[in-house]
Amino acid sequence: MKKIAVLDDYQRVALSFAEWSRLDGRAEITVFHDHIGEFEPLVARLQDFDAVCLMRERTPFPAALFERLPNLKLLITTGMANASVDAAAAARHGIVFCGTGGSGHATAELTISLILSLARGLPAEMASLAAGGWQVGVGRELAGARLGILGLGRLGSRLAEYGKVFGMDVVAWSQNLTPEAAAQKGARHVSKEELFSTSDYISIHLKLSDRTVGLVGSPEFALMKRDACLVNTSRGPIVDQDALIAALKEGRIGGAALDVYDEEPLPAGHPLRAAPNLIMTPHIGYVSRQTYRVFYGQTLENIEAWLDGKPVRVIGA
Repeated sequence: MKKIAVLDDYQRVALSFAEWSRLDGRAEITVFHDHIGEFEPLVARLQDFDAVCLMRERTPFPAALFERLPNLKLLITTGMANASVDAAAAARHGIVFCGTGGSGHATAELTISLILSLARGLPAEMASLAAGGWQVGVGRELAGARLGILGLGRLGSRLAEYGKVFGMDVVAWSQNLTPEAAAQKGARHVSKEELFSTSDYISIHLKLSDRTVGLVGSPEFALMKRDACLVNTSRGPIVDQDALIAALKEGRIGGAALDVYDEEPLPAGHPLRAAPNLIMTPHIGYVSRQTYRVFYGQTLENIEAWLDGKPVRVIGA
């Protein structure tokens, strides 16, 4: 039988979101709930497996890892893109690299919930009530506030729709966005400088690339209004985390909410954990029942197709 590893099942739910019993007698499934970030221990864990199933961008797969796994023949990622996998190296080693579909709603829904939490100061109010207190702040309404969206692709466009429902003034910017494209998606195109200087809430929905690493840093925080808030549910390195911590500690912005980080899982002693006026969630933007059913269901389908010699959802094909 083929040996198949399912990695980074943090919530211990992978086996409940697909009918893995369909592989009985054909493959042996091993699910790992912990995360291994060190190279040699990861090699030791995976060296006997024929196939590895990844949760997108949790465990990196650089070229050096492929070189150490001669038994590996199939690599499956959730989603149809995974920036932490060297796809060219997979091809060079003759490894089938394939992916799955996903949900177009979960991350945008989390984003609007984070914006609402910042607007109404929910963490402070909940903490006060839990400690025996009562009201401690005065919240804001979203109606009439300006929502600035960096990146108006699939998720950014959906957030624009949500912002409109709440009566927000939606503006957007990205390197390639045109006024016409922005208008088609319910937003008004502005310059990057205008977006940062006039928005009450700024949300990032850009792909991580050489152009976007550090795109939001000290100059951008200096432009923001003192009560404006930043939300990042995209990728951690897009925001300069040191600059963000400084802006929060010095009270130069009103607050921030993060679902993504430079290093994941976030180390216990990371400075972000002590930053004021910061809401943090553990990269749960895509973590929903509906998304996981697609992720693990189509992962299983890819394995079955591979075992049967049929086409799989090859990335880049």
